[in-house]
Amino acid sequence: MQFARRNFLHLAAGAAALPAVSRFAAADTYPSHPVRLLVGFAAGSTTDILGRLMGQWLSQRLGQTFVVENRPGAGGNIAAEEMTKAAPDGYTLYMVPPAVAANAALYPHLNFDFIRDAAGVAGVVRVPNVAEVNPSVPVKTVPELIAYAKANPGKLSFESAGIGTASHLAGQLFNTMTGANLQHVPYRGDGPAMADLVAGQVQVGFATMTASIGFIRAGRLRPLAVCTLQRSEALPDVPTVNDSVPGFEASSWFGVAAPKATPADIVATLNREINAGLADATIKARLSDMGGMLLTGSPADFDKLIADETVKWTKVIRDAGIKAE
Repeated sequence: MQFARRNFLHLAAGAAALPAVSRFAAADTYPSHPVRLLVGFAAGSTTDILGRLMGQWLSQRLGQTFVVENRPGAGGNIAAEEMTKAAPDGYTLYMVPPAVAANAALYPHLNFDFIRDAAGVAGVVRVPNVAEVNPSVPVKTVPELIAYAKANPGKLSFESAGIGTASHLAGQLFNTMTGANLQHVPYRGDGPAMADLVAGQVQVGFATMTASIGFIRAGRLRPLAVCTLQRSEALPDVPTVNDSVPGFEASSWFGVAAPKATPADIVATLNREINAGLADATIKARLSDMGGMLLTGSPADFDKLIADETVKWTKVIRDAGIKAE
C-alpha cells in the first residue's frame, strides 16, 4: 500500500494540468486496490480498444490500476453476467457495448437483466454506422439504393459482423423502414465482413465508422450516408440516412457500467473522471480518429440511453424474428 501511495504521488506530481483536489480526494477513499474492467469481446475489438483507453486514463487519474480483462463470448453476455453478479463495491466494472440493447431479445434465457442488475456509470462515445456500397454498385445516394434494390429484387445483399450485431440491426432497420429487402449475410466479425464487401462478394454494408473509414478514405468503398441523426465530422460531406428516411438512426455506443447497488459516491467519482477524460485533447483526438461522437453526461443519462436503445432494438428483433446463432 505504501508503494501504491508513493506511485500515486509521483503520477500526481507529473500531471500538473489535472485538477489535483478532486484527484486526491477520490484516491483517499476509492479505489484502494486494482479495479477490474471487464470487456466482453476479444483484444483488438472496438470495445477492447475503448476499454484500454479509458482504463489507462482512470489509472492515471485515480492512482490505482484499472485492469482490462477480456471475457469474450455470447455477444458480450459472459462478461456482462460476471459484472452484474460481482460485489457492488466499484472494483468490477463493465465496458458496455451496444449489444446490451439487443441481447435480452436475442437471448431469452439469460441469468441476468442488464437494466435491472447494472448501473450506468458514464457514456464514452457514439460511433456512427455507415450506409456504404462496393463501388461496382451503380448508386450514389440512399434514394438510389432503395430504388435499385426494389428494381432488382434479390440482387443486393448486405454484410454484418454477425447475427444481432449493430451492423446487422442497422441493415434490418433499413429494410423495415424502406422496403429495400436487402439480403443479410452474417460473418464472424468485422474483418471478414469488410473483406468480402470490398471484394464485391456482398454489395452493401452498414458497418461502424471504425471498421469503414479506412476503406472509404482509400476509395475502396463508397459511403452513401451516415446512420446518426447528425453528420459526422469524420465524413462531413456525407449526408445522413435520416435526410432521406426520416427517423432512421443506427449507431454503436459505448460506456461504463457497474453492479446495480454500487455506492453513489463511487459512481459519481468514476463519472466525473470519465467525463474529464472526454475533455482531454489526446483522448478526444483518439475518439475522433474512430469517427466517434462524445457521450458526455450523468449516470442517469447513460441509464436512459441503455433503456431507450433496448426498447428500440427489441422491437426490431422481435418484428423481424431474429434469433441468436
